[in-house]
Amino acid sequence: MSSGRDVGDVYAATLERVRAQKKDRARLGMEAIMWVAYSERPLSPEELCEALGVEIGSADLDSDNIPSIRTILNCGLGLVTVDSSSSVVRLVHFTLQEHILANPTLFCGPHSMIAEVCLTYLNFGCIRGLSPTLRSPPPTTPFLGYASRYWGAHARRQSSTSVISLALKLLDGFDVHISCGLLLRTVHKLPRADADRDSPIECTALHAAAFLGVLEIMVALLKTNKWDVNATIWFGSTALMWAANMGHDGIVKVLLEQEGVNPNIVNHGGKTLLSHAATNGREGIVEMLLERNDVSPDITDKQGRTPLSWASGPGVGRGSTKEEFERIAKILLEQDEVNPDSADKSGRTPLSWAAGSGGEKIVLMLLERNDVSPEIADKGGRTPLSWAAGNGNEKIVQMLLKRGDANPDYIDKSGRTPLSWAAGGGRERVVKMLLEQNDVNHDTADEGGRTPASWAAKSGHEKIVGMLLLRNDALPNMVDESGQTKFSSATGNDCGRVAQEQVEEHHPPFILGRGGELSGPPATDSSPLPEPPLKKIRRF
Repeated sequence: MSSGRDVGDVYAATLERVRAQKKDRARLGMEAIMWVAYSERPLSPEELCEALGVEIGSADLDSDNIPSIRTILNCGLGLVTVDSSSSVVRLVHFTLQEHILANPTLFCGPHSMIAEVCLTYLNFGCIRGLSPTLRSPPPTTPFLGYASRYWGAHARRQSSTSVISLALKLLDGFDVHISCGLLLRTVHKLPRADADRDSPIECTALHAAAFLGVLEIMVALLKTNKWDVNATIWFGSTALMWAANMGHDGIVKVLLEQEGVNPNIVNHGGKTLLSHAATNGREGIVEMLLERNDVSPDITDKQGRTPLSWASGPGVGRGSTKEEFERIAKILLEQDEVNPDSADKSGRTPLSWAAGSGGEKIVLMLLERNDVSPEIADKGGRTPLSWAAGNGNEKIVQMLLKRGDANPDYIDKSGRTPLSWAAGGGRERVVKMLLEQNDVNHDTADEGGRTPASWAAKSGHEKIVGMLLLRNDALPNMVDESGQTKFSSATGNDCGRVAQEQVEEHHPPFILGRGGELSGPPATDSSPLPEPPLKKIRRF
């Protein structure tokens, strides 16, 4: 570089020097660089050493083939190093990673090569002989964790005939292989009964292929006609459901084309494939399913929720975006069979879920329909406006108030109003919007005697306390069932101080005690206290 060459030239020259070493050293140096550059996560020295000791085509691991980390670093000619702070192997500088990725011809099919090494390792006799109930890799097999977790990710990127063959060998009887439990316990949300038990985890080859998302492997499995495409495991899940949950559109398409496949199987929670796709934000899969004549777009599960309800919130899809859920909701709302106001067993409608989770565009789509009511309350008496106010979703509150038929002062079964929920949650702008409504009582007490100001004081939201007190009909010394005033809960924070400053400006006779309680000043005689002077009250 000091002679005028840029960093790319230096890396190219050094890589050429690595390749010019004696045969074994050249192979070891280049493979080490490839592994570090293309691995799914940083590797420990022990993992890299064992990976480089795997001989493709062998039946078992030969410990004599495993190089030392010193040898690997020497063969890399300084391009590979061990990070002293994290104890992982890395490239000497991030610009080397950029150089490698910018020159894809440096390595031929790196992901396919890594997948082949992982699968060769997992098919070794010493690995197959390990108990499938082990929760973690034994110390003697440091590469086992990486190989189990990531071979599918590499195979998805690049595959080969050898990779497919090795994968089929592994997946035949996958549930009794240690890598099955290591993979599914770390990546998939297992039911507790499956995660905690000391027996092999139930998993068919089709489920594993659907989970991993390697299309070539799924096609190869289906060609054997050995597997039941409608087989269910954990909680009644089919391979189609797994593929939908993971967002593997190609796998879903192939499975849906199989003779006898049933896309309407419900799991133990009553959820169909369409509900799974909607829950996880899988737009392409939703479209695929709705193109079929045998899929109902409005079926309810055991919670009473429809696909539209799940799409409306809250979404849980891995890697899915808010926009994908919005598009799914739009697609479902275009279906004639879909009831946009369907309430689940908790009484919540799609509008309630969308309002509570901040789905502004979904709320707008729903409010544009005449067959959607914003006034439907759930079993707890909370309306969409109550959920939006409590969660501070300002734009949604504004949309609901603009609609005109959403009661801004609706009292739920605990006696709380949208203003109470907003005040307790510290939602200043929402409190301001609600106070601007003529039909909102800012001092409604709930069943415990707490007013919105009391909830705000309890949580230390002094600005909201002031906003509520500066109402000409405020009752700052109202006592709840526990004998506390609005400010009894403010002790220990600045809420009392700020509230006192604002109260004294407009209500001089009141004094805020050290415990947060408000009272009048002590009388010097038996004469009644004078009325406070009337002042102009600032409205918020």
